[in-house]
Amino acid sequence: MITVYVEISKYLIVLLMAMYTFCNFRYFTAAEAEAKEDYCAWQQRILLLLHFIAFSVLYFQLWDLQLLVFYGAQLLFFLIYPRLMGLIYRKVSRLLLNNICMFLALGMVMLTRLDMDMAMRQFLLVLLGAALSALVPLIMDRVLAIVGWRWLYMILGLGLLMLVLAAGSVSYGAKMAIELGGFSFQPSEFVKLSFVFFTASMLYHSLDFKNICLTSGIAALHVLLLVACRDLGTALMFFAAYVAMLYAATGRAAYVLAGGGMFAGAGAVAYQLFSHVRTRVAAWRDPWSDITNTGYQIAHSLFAIGTGGLVGMGLGQGMPNRIPIVEKDFIFSAISEEMGAITAICLILICLGCFLQMMLTAYYMDMLFYRLVAVGLGVTYIFQVFLTIGGVTKFIPSTGVTLPFVAYGGSSVISSFLLFMVFEGMHIIMMKDAEAEPAGPYTGRTEPEDAADLEEVYPEEEDPEQEEWNDED
Repeated sequence: MITVYVEISKYLIVLLMAMYTFCNFRYFTAAEAEAKEDYCAWQQRILLLLHFIAFSVLYFQLWDLQLLVFYGAQLLFFLIYPRLMGLIYRKVSRLLLNNICMFLALGMVMLTRLDMDMAMRQFLLVLLGAALSALVPLIMDRVLAIVGWRWLYMILGLGLLMLVLAAGSVSYGAKMAIELGGFSFQPSEFVKLSFVFFTASMLYHSLDFKNICLTSGIAALHVLLLVACRDLGTALMFFAAYVAMLYAATGRAAYVLAGGGMFAGAGAVAYQLFSHVRTRVAAWRDPWSDITNTGYQIAHSLFAIGTGGLVGMGLGQGMPNRIPIVEKDFIFSAISEEMGAITAICLILICLGCFLQMMLTAYYMDMLFYRLVAVGLGVTYIFQVFLTIGGVTKFIPSTGVTLPFVAYGGSSVISSFLLFMVFEGMHIIMMKDAEAEPAGPYTGRTEPEDAADLEEVYPEEEDPEQEEWNDED
């Protein structure tokens, strides 16, 4: 009987994922606000049903009462978190909140199937991330001074990266984490936020050539520190985000072409300098030639994806644990094996839906600073998704980055919450701006009590190139 239920559940999960993805994209085409709300409401119902079916399958296989308690705790989170955020922030994007919960649900299901203790630790980190990020939308909407903190962002980012370089622990050939009292965290997960805010603040301040050169030099220093730590996947994300922000600020394609040339040159240099890069490239080119050693991980990832087929083997029916560190870098392969290629494709489409919402936010923001933050963080997010999924499917060499919200990792999940809440803050600003007539040159913001504070953050004398950009916009 259990076997029959597991078999039926495969098709139900695929159907629910397809329905959720359909609602995700119909949201963008709906003209009326009520229709958008209806699609979001359906998303939440589908999410809760999918979560219930998946955990019921796991319970019937394990018969562990602890699993029921764990499911109940997750259910309360998925019921309370989006509603609570909606009550606190009336103009929050329910689409992004729903997608956060869907990513977390898929991740918690697969982590529970792989290792119950690991899943419980991850859930505690999810609660921590949700709590720490709850005030971010309020800060984005009300704290004017964030526009002018460019040197603080620089000091924070470079300081954390230098700390990793000096005292970071080595894992799989790269220095990525700091260990303190039995706990470890990855500073680069948080530096990607400070890096984007630094770049946006600098380019908002001035678009003259001298300032662009200064900004590029400091951005390059961030990337070089990551290269020195051999954290090349994160270095690629930083590089892509900076080029995208520079193009969004200036509209000059020459910067993109120059960035592409530098990217190709940096890749060739990294291949020559780092042995683990050459190992990963060799495994990417032909994993079958050394399947018991360097090609083992990617080969078994491909086996898992191929074995799963369209609808998957069923939860608990595959062998995802044969892939090393499957809970981090290769969780997409585990999902493909047991939930099927259709579910995996829907997961990719939901990620693309998040990116589309991010770029729409960038398009509708009136102030250049917010527009650049949205572009930078949006490109960072989608590039991370691309590096993760591209690596496990052998589309590109593996880079060792995780899938946001889905893969195991405290630093990753907390930084992902912060990133999405930054967009929630900008969505609130965007909705306020759409409802009210612009009150002055600083639309989309609540006017400060002290006008002198505003003059310090936004000087009256603007750079000529900045004024020209605003006129064109």
